[in-house]
Amino acid sequence: MGEQQAAPRRDALQEPSPAVGDLNELLVGFLDGYREALARKLAGLSDEQLMVSRVPSGWSPLGLVWHLTNVERRWLRWGFAGERLDDVWADADPDETDAPWRVPAGATAASLLAGHRDEVERCRAAVAGHRITDRGADTGRFAGDEQAPTLGWIYCHLIQEYARHLGHLDITRELADGSTGE
Repeated sequence: MGEQQAAPRRDALQEPSPAVGDLNELLVGFLDGYREALARKLAGLSDEQLMVSRVPSGWSPLGLVWHLTNVERRWLRWGFAGERLDDVWADADPDETDAPWRVPAGATAASLLAGHRDEVERCRAAVAGHRITDRGADTGRFAGDEQAPTLGWIYCHLIQEYARHLGHLDITRELADGSTGE
């Protein structure tokens, strides 16, 4: 039996420096690390590999990109900033609560990744100048809530959302081409 060659590894998550003492900088640093890891983990997959599901639930890597784009919108722009947004649940099938994330008709890997980068920039602009102790708007997602979450809580929620889903993506990537990563 010949020696099995190891699958190529992708770059590790770019974490903020352990010396960072500012909590806002720390949370944004971790969130940005995960945001950047998304495109890196998809690099090198063919269009077919990006569109096909490898798991019983039916979601595809591009569906995951679209979902994370909408998660950013829902939590930071609609939730925290209180922006009026159309179709905040664009990644969900309105007729099925357990359906996989649906990708818009005609979407491509390039368009969805560019859309994710653009949404991240809009979200950064929506929270610019705010402290992590500031609470979300009492309009939009949190209308009627007695105590909307703080920006720091929302950052932590987004970090865990990315971490969980990028772990899912690692598994589907390994099933697609054998590549593993951190």
